[in-house]
Amino acid sequence: MTFPMRIPAILIGATILVCPAHLACSQAVLSPADREALLENLEKLRETAVSKVDARFSMALAAYREAMSSDEAVLNFYLKCVEKVDFEDHQKKAAEFRDWKRKQAEQFLEPGFKTALRCQLRWLILTLRAYSNKADLIKLAPEVQEIVDEIFNNADKLKFEEHLLNQPVNTTEFAKAYDMGDPENKKWPLSPLMLDGVYGEVILPAARASGKLEAVRSAWMKRIKQDEIRFEVWQGGAKKSNQPNAPRSPEYEKFLTEVVPEYQWQMEMDLFRCGDESGAAKRMLDHISKHITHRNARAWGDAFKELLTPKQPASAPSDNGR
Repeated sequence: MTFPMRIPAILIGATILVCPAHLACSQAVLSPADREALLENLEKLRETAVSKVDARFSMALAAYREAMSSDEAVLNFYLKCVEKVDFEDHQKKAAEFRDWKRKQAEQFLEPGFKTALRCQLRWLILTLRAYSNKADLIKLAPEVQEIVDEIFNNADKLKFEEHLLNQPVNTTEFAKAYDMGDPENKKWPLSPLMLDGVYGEVILPAARASGKLEAVRSAWMKRIKQDEIRFEVWQGGAKKSNQPNAPRSPEYEKFLTEVVPEYQWQMEMDLFRCGDESGAAKRMLDHISKHITHRNARAWGDAFKELLTPKQPASAPSDNGR
């Protein structure tokens, strides 16, 4: 497997040390011609660096997409990346890699392992598209929702792969093998299980931008349901035991009584601001009544009062100071 070479970090900065042929380096002051020559050299090196980075990204994207073609392809690609990043780059012997591979054989047979790898790769590809500060995250929302839905629709299958799906994709062997570096867009969630960022920065803004109240409500309902699935399936289960009538675990009970009502309140606030003032207002009042003992009930009441209170117009400046 061929991997691209890393671009030296000092490539651009080194330009300032390059002297045009006619420039005497002992000269204290740059002439206009010298400055122009240096700027031309700088621009050429920048273009070269950008070209090499683009080529590396293109090579990585092609490899990632090919690896997602089947379970066998993604596993083989994963092993090649691990071999390069964790063994070859550290001058470890091939026998050490084979020994590691033999010890991990049972994990490779887990039903959700290869699915998790594919989801990781899909998220990495989206991350590369979101690298730029100019990237429009709203346009990525449909693919984001598709990946997150796939994960939670297969929650039972992926029960033992949460650590993989939680891992920031820029720290995976897939990213390291191609020297993908760190993303420039700080709003982008680096794993599909960072649900606060997934919904707060991508899916909900896209739903609001659609102008459809049902899209906003649907996004919030999925957000709540997926967090609930996470508790039920991945974090100890909803019950203390496997018995049908077993009581809920304290953690799950706390989630249902404290976290879910807060999500529901945020949803109604969102819907109110998006135009459903009459319907949301009624539901918000009912919500406060139903959860009057919730620790945030007073804050909800204050926020509701502020929403219902018309804003006072700014007063005209007084003439008394004349």
